[in-house]
Amino acid sequence: MSLTNRAGTQDALAGLRKWRLERDDESDPGGRVYRDKAGTVYHSVTRILSATAPEHQQKALQRWLERPDSERDRAMAAERGTQAHNHAEFLLKTARKLAANAANKRSAWSVSPSDGLMRPPSAITAWALQRAIQGAPRPAWSASGFARGLRHWIEGNVTAIHAVEFSIYHPAGFAGSADGLLDVGGTLSVVDFKTTKASAHQNSDSKEARLHSYRHQLGGYSLGLRHLTGINVPQGVIVTARRTGAPEITVLSEAELRLAEEAFLERVERYFKAASVSETQR
Repeated sequence: MSLTNRAGTQDALAGLRKWRLERDDESDPGGRVYRDKAGTVYHSVTRILSATAPEHQQKALQRWLERPDSERDRAMAAERGTQAHNHAEFLLKTARKLAANAANKRSAWSVSPSDGLMRPPSAITAWALQRAIQGAPRPAWSASGFARGLRHWIEGNVTAIHAVEFSIYHPAGFAGSADGLLDVGGTLSVVDFKTTKASAHQNSDSKEARLHSYRHQLGGYSLGLRHLTGINVPQGVIVTARRTGAPEITVLSEAELRLAEEAFLERVERYFKAASVSETQR
């Protein structure tokens, strides 16, 4: 990869730190959509996944929503997830800045010929994460166990931080925000953080049902990232934090991530086809 292309890749990734689309919650009551300056509409990744979930999952969700306390439980789960995500975001963003400053002072950057991204030595990243952890605000009590699980995983597995909470969009009509583009154990990975109240002993069928859309979500983020930066991510990682104990880790190999991309595009196609049929029937 030429020096020009390397700089272009790094600059393109840096550009994803700022959301370039405008959120529009008024024109479409069916869910979250975004518009670019030309007026092109993009539907959120999570909206597409929700609308195209398997029928049995949608029915199970509907039954859960009909419970008397479902609204309260849903709000608590959302707040718990937000708190845990915010904690991980603070650690990663703070560590990225500290690592960049230290690498600049030492002229310690290296550039990978495979992806064109700049990296400080992993020891600098480890030091920066320790500093970030020491200065991190305490999460709310209700989210403390989940946040602790994410923190320990980040501390033990992240060796470079390229982007945190970066935005993507794609000509297929979707947009979203991914939690991180990180080196995990030395491998460039698109990473998504989740929380669950499910125990570590949850049966395999329930676990697989929960992970089904999560894998496809990573596929959507990977597609958007490649479209905007040219980066071909070789690995996906889903980190699902629990109230107690270590998080559940799901790693998608390069082949599995490519399959997740194809599966997500198929869901996008079904989503817009259903939306078109619905519009015609009005």
